[in-house]
Amino acid sequence: MIEPRYKRVLLKMGGEALSGPEGFGIDPQRAANVAEIVKGVYELGVQLALVIGGGNLWRGSLGMKQGMDRSTADHMGMIATVMNALALQDALERIGIVTRVQTAVEMRTIAEPYIRLRAIRHLDKGRVVIFGGGTGNPYFTTDTAGALRAMEIHADVLIKATKVDAIYDADPLKKADARRYDQISYIDFLNSRLRVMDSTAVSLCMENNLPIVVLNFWQKDSVRKLLLGESVGTTICNV
Repeated sequence: MIEPRYKRVLLKMGGEALSGPEGFGIDPQRAANVAEIVKGVYELGVQLALVIGGGNLWRGSLGMKQGMDRSTADHMGMIATVMNALALQDALERIGIVTRVQTAVEMRTIAEPYIRLRAIRHLDKGRVVIFGGGTGNPYFTTDTAGALRAMEIHADVLIKATKVDAIYDADPLKKADARRYDQISYIDFLNSRLRVMDSTAVSLCMENNLPIVVLNFWQKDSVRKLLLGESVGTTICNV
């Protein structure tokens, strides 16, 4: 069997990964589909942690447009990510993957509080760890939460799961000659103001030399292929 390229992986996905055709809410079948993809990755023998957003349940920007305080809107978003984490945990447990949810917003009756060393211990024991609640602080995105948790657990790579196959310099659906990047430096990504990932998250990875791979999560076996050494998506790194 081919040895995976990375031993410990943090997979960051948007909450929309769990939504149905209308793009909102939690679709149990969609959660089951995500779980099957995650299982395929887990079976490679990698230690796997997940961070999931909450955009399928709540977008703080909508509340803020009506005058809602930013902190309140962001805290609601954190709670939404925990709901998604629990849905994904259930889908994984039902197919035999032992899973733990840890949340930065304390909810002891439904999830463990986030404790770094405990999370690492779970990974060492072969459990999938899902981090909910973002960073626990307003004004930070779940991209930044993903970068932070990846650093804290000493992940080898941060994988950003999207619906596009790579990073382009423009929307390839609107511009036929959009340039596709196989690899791009952190600095070039930030200077180009590409919006695939939050700049704070990319800056944090740059400071700690953690590679980011942006790929199409729904493209068949894309994450598995990446971990088995194939060229998939776009890598953001120190070129």
